[in-house]
Amino acid sequence: MFDSLTADDYKIAVVGILLVFTLGDIIVGAFNFKTTKKKKDDWIQEAIGFFQLAGLIQPFMTFVAIYVLMPFIAPSLDGAYFGTSMLIALPFYLLIDDVMQYWYHRKAHEWEWLWKLHRPHHATPEMGVYTTYRNAAAYYLLMPNLWWGGIMTYLGFGAAVVLGLTIKSLVVIGAHSEFKWDRFLYKYKALAPLAWIIERTISTPATHFAHHGKSAKDGISDPNGNFSNTFFFWDILFGTAMITRQYPTEFGLDNDPGDPWYAHLYYPFIKSKKEGSEISKGFKKQSYVSNEPLKTTLEPGNYLYCACGKSADNPFCNGAHHGTGIKPVFFEVKKTRKMSLCTCKLTKTPPYCDNSHEGMEGNVGKKKQVLEKEKIG
Repeated sequence: MFDSLTADDYKIAVVGILLVFTLGDIIVGAFNFKTTKKKKDDWIQEAIGFFQLAGLIQPFMTFVAIYVLMPFIAPSLDGAYFGTSMLIALPFYLLIDDVMQYWYHRKAHEWEWLWKLHRPHHATPEMGVYTTYRNAAAYYLLMPNLWWGGIMTYLGFGAAVVLGLTIKSLVVIGAHSEFKWDRFLYKYKALAPLAWIIERTISTPATHFAHHGKSAKDGISDPNGNFSNTFFFWDILFGTAMITRQYPTEFGLDNDPGDPWYAHLYYPFIKSKKEGSEISKGFKKQSYVSNEPLKTTLEPGNYLYCACGKSADNPFCNGAHHGTGIKPVFFEVKKTRKMSLCTCKLTKTPPYCDNSHEGMEGNVGKKKQVLEKEKIG
């Protein structure tokens, strides 16, 4: 039944999926240009991002893999596995494809150079169908699973690639859509067992919106977790899952200076001229580590403690940890109280100071002077 699928079938399927979820976004008001938080540059970026991926980058990578890379590496394997049962070919393609994308995506939040290519995806102030395509062109060119699709096609698994990409598109586009199809599952108690299975199997709006939330301070978002693309069980398996069945209300980046669409899409070839931008020329993250704690009084509320030392608001997080692989520490203050917060990042009880700073260079001498004075006294 599926063995005769072609690239044209995939294109038709993706267009259909986009139309369905675009209609869903329209119904819930995601395309209301009077109330939207998106700016002109956001819409331009998403439109160009979609057409350049679908019409240029992906076809180019597939062509190179099929006609240049694989004939050079393994000329004898051209079409060698054509006719393999779809029951074997589809899981083989999908699982390898998706686990590669999980780790690639995860490293995009841990490696600074790769984060800058993925950063446009998180700069959106609102979710929506076309948020799916917000990444720098170089991010896609380096994406291992896109090359995998071309390799699999060369080996004779073309039909499995077409069906697999269609399934991936359905899940991924649906996970970015403001339509929030999974709310239906959470609404009725009778569907609770089904909801439990689905949200641990594939990415849903609730789990993926959490990844796009602006700050973990809301207790719902985890921009440094929920990395899965299609199958959410990778997050379960590798300990990066957060499931709340709630949806963040704020999206974007805390330290976003509003870079133009062309810098977002074509960094590092085109850099932003916005002062302080991570993708501007010569930008380097600074360390704000201090050898003295901050003694302050905090009002009741949720806070994020900076654990990376790159926040200019140290000891509080300002989003500078993206691309460092270090997550901020969430803490809640239930009543107004005086606190001593660590700024040296050596404490074993974050966010609280445990006097670890006393062993830092510059503080050792101070400690000796204090002890000597105490002895004299």
